[in-house]
Amino acid sequence: MTDTLTIGELAARSGVAASALRYYERRGLIRAGRTSGNQRRYDRAELRRVAFIRIAQQIGVSLEEIKTALDELPDNRTPTRADWSRLSAHWRRKLDERIALMASLRDDLTECIGCGCLSMRRCRLYNADDRLAADGTGPRLLIRDAERRAARSQATRDEAAAAPAERSEARAAADPADVWPSPGSGPRFGTGPR
Repeated sequence: MTDTLTIGELAARSGVAASALRYYERRGLIRAGRTSGNQRRYDRAELRRVAFIRIAQQIGVSLEEIKTALDELPDNRTPTRADWSRLSAHWRRKLDERIALMASLRDDLTECIGCGCLSMRRCRLYNADDRLAADGTGPRLLIRDAERRAARSQATRDEAAAAPAERSEARAAADPADVWPSPGSGPRFGTGPR
């Protein structure tokens, strides 16, 4: 087994068309060496970069954002698990927000399609005289409401994540007698008397 892959091998292993791989290379997302006959040869580590690009695109990350992130990886060595973990952590919040927004839109759309209200005054898909055009494209009322719910949901998750840290800090600042149990007051093990 060689340490490099041809473009055909990389395409077969990654599930990405050779034309897309050439495009990624032109954009600086992946790198290839050249043989004496000017044929592309990819290090096996490029498989991981291609997989990362595919996943990032599927969650809606632009190629510009992907390139910026990949540029943070080391050039002189194969990225470690910690490198990839640090890189993907940048997008965790964005992914959480997108999930919340999509769930909210899914619920609203189901409600709107099946509501049968026949009331243009209450309908969140209705945009009389295109008055919301300045706010952007698409069903603005639905999107705005979904974004607000997603932001509230994210705020709730952020508060929940911060709560354990705040409790730990509060306990550390508390009187040591409140934090450390007195002798003999801890959990008992065994069945005999103390």
